[in-house]
Amino acid sequence: MANSWRISALAERHRALGSQLEDWSGMGTAWTYASDLADEHEAIRTRAGLMDVSGLKKVHYVGPHAESLLEYATSRDISKVYPGKSVYATMLNEAGKFVDDCVIYRTGPNAFMVVHGSGNGHEMLLRSAQGRQVAVLFDDDLHDLSLQGPLAVDFLAEQVPGIRELPYFHHLQTRLFDRPVMISRTGYTGERGYEIFCKAADAPLIWDSILDKGRDLGIIPCAFTALDWLRVESYLLFFPYDNSEMYPFADQPAGDTLWELGLDFTVSPTKGDFRGASEHRRLQGKERFRIFGVLLDGDKAAEAGDTLWAGGKQVGVITCAMYSRLSGKSMAIARMEVPYAEQGAALEVKGSLAVQAIAHSLPFDDPEKKKRTAKG
Repeated sequence: MANSWRISALAERHRALGSQLEDWSGMGTAWTYASDLADEHEAIRTRAGLMDVSGLKKVHYVGPHAESLLEYATSRDISKVYPGKSVYATMLNEAGKFVDDCVIYRTGPNAFMVVHGSGNGHEMLLRSAQGRQVAVLFDDDLHDLSLQGPLAVDFLAEQVPGIRELPYFHHLQTRLFDRPVMISRTGYTGERGYEIFCKAADAPLIWDSILDKGRDLGIIPCAFTALDWLRVESYLLFFPYDNSEMYPFADQPAGDTLWELGLDFTVSPTKGDFRGASEHRRLQGKERFRIFGVLLDGDKAAEAGDTLWAGGKQVGVITCAMYSRLSGKSMAIARMEVPYAEQGAALEVKGSLAVQAIAHSLPFDDPEKKKRTAKG
């Protein structure tokens, strides 16, 4: 925790559950608990799990120039995002390479909250805001509790009227256990889930109340590493762990295109100019690799950094892997040479394991995204 300068109001809860509070994005974060990660993964896939994801950077951008600031900096058409709606967006540098992702919440006509990932998007926006009519407030008093899984809506429906009608990527201001909160139908698990934004002072009561009242539904606390298992199945990237910042090119600077990462869908069809747009469009069809799935033989998980081989040469590297006792499958996300990123391509894994594998399309779980977008 040497680099931690942000404090979660739930730190003592995490320690009591067995966490050492490792640093992530400047905040002591519960990477693991004393419980079994397989139990946490199973809870979120079959019931619901509660996570503290307050280490995400929550920043308010408010003022007459807030929309234009975000319009140029991100891949989405911000004019289409109305109060109460949110959108997943990416941010590029001038070379058209990915530097951050974020969720943009419109909270008013000239007010936005942006939840940044681990890249330097916040710093880029802060520089761009200089001299413009926009206030930038980094908000660490706001905590983010993520309740994810198929029973999350059933639990919240007992507490929050109208929650079943809240559409995917929308949010509302309400009260939970008589505390003011913003509840967003978003998350990072591939399941139907909700993020509960609350004041730091209210976070312990809300955390305790969900776990206490949700016990009969099987709701349990889940640590951050459980997200790695979930994201492998659901094709959710985590900067920089899937990027060239972690797996550098031999002869090129770090930086991946949206085409390579499979994130080109984050550029709105109606989008005009934005930072890196011309390079982004020029680089279409020039992919050096693709993010693709790997289905491994056996019942062991690979490790990040294990290599993929075909025809006697290395053709890829695994960036995140897991074994699911629910499906009985060993799966991974990988950076793979384009010709081998095809369903069924034969591969060999070398490193922590030495097994046969095939390339597999992503996501492994719920490819039509029916769970996270379900109604009612």
